[in-house]
Amino acid sequence: MTGWSCLVTGAGGFLGQRIVRLLVEEKELKEIRALDKAFRPELREEFSKLQSKTKLTMLEGDILDESCLKRACQDITVVIHTASIIDVLGVIHRESIMNVNVKGTQLLLEACVHASVPVFIYTSSVEVAGPNSYREVIQNGHEDQPLENTWSAPYPYSKQLAEKAVLAADGWTLKNGGTLYTCALRPMYIYGEGSRFLSATINEALNNSGILPSIGKFSTVNPVYVGNVAWAHILALRALRDPKKAPSVRGQFYYISDDTPHQSYDGLDYSLSKEFGLRLDSSWSLPLLLMYWIGFLLEVVSFLLSPIYTYRPPFNRHTVILSNGRYTFSYKKAQRDLAYKPLYSWEEARQKTAEWFGSLVDRHKEMLKSKTQ
Repeated sequence: MTGWSCLVTGAGGFLGQRIVRLLVEEKELKEIRALDKAFRPELREEFSKLQSKTKLTMLEGDILDESCLKRACQDITVVIHTASIIDVLGVIHRESIMNVNVKGTQLLLEACVHASVPVFIYTSSVEVAGPNSYREVIQNGHEDQPLENTWSAPYPYSKQLAEKAVLAADGWTLKNGGTLYTCALRPMYIYGEGSRFLSATINEALNNSGILPSIGKFSTVNPVYVGNVAWAHILALRALRDPKKAPSVRGQFYYISDDTPHQSYDGLDYSLSKEFGLRLDSSWSLPLLLMYWIGFLLEVVSFLLSPIYTYRPPFNRHTVILSNGRYTFSYKKAQRDLAYKPLYSWEEARQKTAEWFGSLVDRHKEMLKSKTQ
């Protein structure tokens, strides 16, 4: 296990950069290649400071560029593939999502075969398992249950196809005669410092007299802290590189959660931000059944207007189901096969995220102050 190297796609993203920070602590790692379409200047500076621990090469390129992928995979031991378009509201064109999430994954798998990369870890999503109805209840779901998303919404559908491609590639013969080992991780809704979803929620609340927007008050989910999801990727690569553990891990998928309490999306937002005076929206909300059928009517309007105008509805049936679903999952299989134990407790994760929230609140106050001067 000496002198190995790792490529992380989507390394400039919310999860990818956390994986890079943990990777630099790994033993005998000679190089990390961080691939993304672009890196923010502050992240470039941070990554350059990590160079003292191990060689870190930043590559800017497109996941659909075959020559770029082949260069990036050359002399690599492990690929961690986090790059994808995340779109739960349907604002991004379907073809773009399918190209990046499905075709990009297939091209990367082919590049691994060409460059004889033996280990491939894919960041999937709990959405490949559902929910398929707002009436559906999944409590402590696990990998042996035959759960599968049945919606054609581009994001969950693309993640489902990509995950199937990754798991089907396990056992492929590499160019040097070796064998490709793959696995996929299905994290719950990921929260933590830097989340663009949480950032948007906080900014909306600050612009609305401190009232948090209602995202899903009827939901019951078990969110997972970004640091714990990154840690699960490290443990997965260790397992697939270990001859004793690899046979039970290769070709498998794993749900990744932690000890964050089961709660609604609105409850999570409140737990993380209440110390800053932000509060939940106490106004009356429409019944779920009515919201579902309004979502259907909005989809019909969007379809009818499509020949002359692109109308993106504020929500649809799938987003109603997704934001108000009642589904929680166990991480016992990851515990057993990957020796996964959350690196951060709920209290540590809550504190770190709340501190970041505090910085957003302070920035908002500074903006208001500068406008009044």
